Amino acid sequence: DDPAGITTYSVLGADHGYQLLWVLLLSTVALVIFHGLAARMGVVTGQGLIGLVRQRYGVKVGGAVLAALVVANIGTTCAEFAGIAAGFGIFGISRYVSVPAAAVIVSLLVLRGSFHRVERLLLMLSTVFLAYVASGLLAHPDWGAALRGTVVPTMPLTGEAVAIVTATLGTTLAPWGLSFMQSYAVDKKLRAEDLPLERIDVITGAVLTGVIGFFVVVACAATLHRDGLHISDAADAAVALKPLAGDAASTLFAVGLIGAAFLAASILPLSTAYSVCEYAGVEAAIDDPYRDARTFYMTYGIVTLISAAIVLAPDMPLVTILVGTQVLNAVLLIPLLLAMVGLGRDRDLMGEFATGRAGTLVYGLTTVAVVACVITLGLTRLLG
Repeated sequence: DDPAGITTYSVLGADHGYQLLWVLLLSTVALVIFHGLAARMGVVTGQGLIGLVRQRYGVKVGGAVLAALVVANIGTTCAEFAGIAAGFGIFGISRYVSVPAAAVIVSLLVLRGSFHRVERLLLMLSTVFLAYVASGLLAHPDWGAALRGTVVPTMPLTGEAVAIVTATLGTTLAPWGLSFMQSYAVDKKLRAEDLPLERIDVITGAVLTGVIGFFVVVACAATLHRDGLHISDAADAAVALKPLAGDAASTLFAVGLIGAAFLAASILPLSTAYSVCEYAGVEAAIDDPYRDARTFYMTYGIVTLISAAIVLAPDMPLVTILVGTQVLNAVLLIPLLLAMVGLGRDRDLMGEFATGRAGTLVYGLTTVAVVACVITLGLTRLLG
């Protein structure tokens, strides 16, 4: 979960109440399925996603996918720093203080620590998401309506609804998350015998992502939607909750936004650094010293620096950047998912761990759903 995701889930709840919770459920299922595939490919092949795409589909295809991924990742990293600025801004701290401080902190955290130390610190930081559970409970939602919205698919036939459904898929099943998951499994140096425990790891993380998203939606549905209020980002939601659900709910929502921003601002440049190094065929590991992994460390630093600088630029349309990157995420998902399905079926590559017919059908249906959302969104935009 990151500020872009928290914003998307907030808008989902504020604009549509509990009605579209089923989209979040299906997105979470898709997250379990494809993160599991990414981790399995990383463990079996010992290579990241971009490296495999380059190896199997050629330098040009690999380069095109990498370029799109880097652009989307920089845009999304801007959204993370924008989340830091907005979250601290609620407490009266200027973005000219919070954003540079955050950029230094996440860089020191990731670039100066060992793999396991970084992993434990980020896991500890992720516990801040419990604030959203508390915020949702304090909003006193209609649990019956939430259950119906989760298991009974209904949807308004409007361009706005198609857009938020596509954004939910794009932000939950994010391209950077897929590439990170596979590279992360490689950096863990896992072996085939570790796969059963890694599946538990992946499923737990994906399910918790959906659970946190669920509480964000119900918090906004029970308050903002009930009172007919609309928002443009998660910071708006945190402020708007105060008169509707009390100081505690509002503060917890803001704290969750800051925690999500710090977590994602650490991981997004890491995902980009992994991908660039995989394409270039050079070392990419947190434990490597700078002299052995210059490309890795420089990529991380450059992405962090550019993203923080963009957020600090005067009159920068941060909401436009946030929305645009989520649309790009949804579009970029299509070639990535197709590549992953093809790579997962390749028995020369995956051996006994290759995807069978049933698995291919599930992956294929998920990909078709993403394609349908993107095409429908494009048509609604063209037709006005």
